[in-house]
Amino acid sequence: MKSLANKRILLGVTGGIAAYKSADLTRRLREAGAGVRVVMTRGATGFITPLTLQALSGHAVRLELFDANAEAAMGHIELARWADAVLVAPASADFMARLAHGRADDLLSTLCLATTAPIALAPAMNQQMWLNAATQANKSILETRGIRLFGPAEGSQACGETGPGRMLEPLDIAALAAQLFESNVLSGARVLVSAGPTREALDPVRYISNRSSGKMGYAIAEAAVEAGARVTLVSGPVSLATPERVARVDVVSAEEMRQAVLAHAGESDIFIAAAAVADYRALEPAQQKMKKGREKLDLALTRNADILESVSALARAPFTVGFAAETENLEQNAEAKRRAKKLDMVAANRVDRAGTGFDGDENEIELFWEGGRKHLPRAPKPRLARELVSVVAERFHAKNPA
Repeated sequence: MKSLANKRILLGVTGGIAAYKSADLTRRLREAGAGVRVVMTRGATGFITPLTLQALSGHAVRLELFDANAEAAMGHIELARWADAVLVAPASADFMARLAHGRADDLLSTLCLATTAPIALAPAMNQQMWLNAATQANKSILETRGIRLFGPAEGSQACGETGPGRMLEPLDIAALAAQLFESNVLSGARVLVSAGPTREALDPVRYISNRSSGKMGYAIAEAAVEAGARVTLVSGPVSLATPERVARVDVVSAEEMRQAVLAHAGESDIFIAAAAVADYRALEPAQQKMKKGREKLDLALTRNADILESVSALARAPFTVGFAAETENLEQNAEAKRRAKKLDMVAANRVDRAGTGFDGDENEIELFWEGGRKHLPRAPKPRLARELVSVVAERFHAKNPA
């Protein structure tokens, strides 16, 4: 269940005796590294208390759509945006029917309509209710819309009957939830990602750099692993943990990053250059600390070698994706960069908007390739990274058909 690490799971709990299993499911999800927020229907509170799930999730449980405190900031929309996945366990026959028909008469159903994250249901009900033609029709509708159903299992039920309708066990549901993030669209591919800033020394204690936290590049590396790729991450100085199953190479300067990238690019199928590489370095860095004294200080800078151009010029160049951090004329500048550097794709983003770009937890990207483009709307960087990797995989396979 490694793919659940650092994922945001919105757990919906509906009315049914299986709601008692939601406590264990919350614990299993958190043990796998996921952050969990719980939304309960009114019926669910008759089987398990909100306080229990609050204690296990570490967050207040949301119950009502019209909560004056939360809704002052459109809390239901914020929750819908927060989630990387929505998991409803147990999902009653009534909830399945309301979701199938687009009802939005409580908080949980409203969230399911408002989110762009994947949705999965773990049905739990009497076996005859599950087999009823109406429930089976609702099941088909939901699956047609891309909603995943986990189960149900067969066996003895609380009502004394035996048959299909038991909710899967929490450990099994958690394992299936992890698969929501494992697409295998890059199965076996070798992906090279660069991330973070570079630092160019002015003297032994000072440097020039770019504003980059590395969050986007690290999210891309993690998303590529979840897509089935073998990933190498060349990273500038950041304060981030290495994603699981990712091989990390640490560098400091632009030249060190160039050498590390070129050492792996020839054996890579895809290169995604998300690093914010310094364009210039000091022509002659001081060997000793420069003392403060003069009112003005002139620095002589020289250009760093262009990593993207170096990679795209290789005899066996990988499918190469560059990033363009822009403050104006985004489309024109991004397309000019793609053509000039002979890139397969450019991911362009505005870095002058609050909350996105450098240091932010969210981003918004415009993708450009020869003859096409795609807008990836504002979202948390991990979710955006998964969408980006999906598009990259599509274009990569189009260029390199099996």
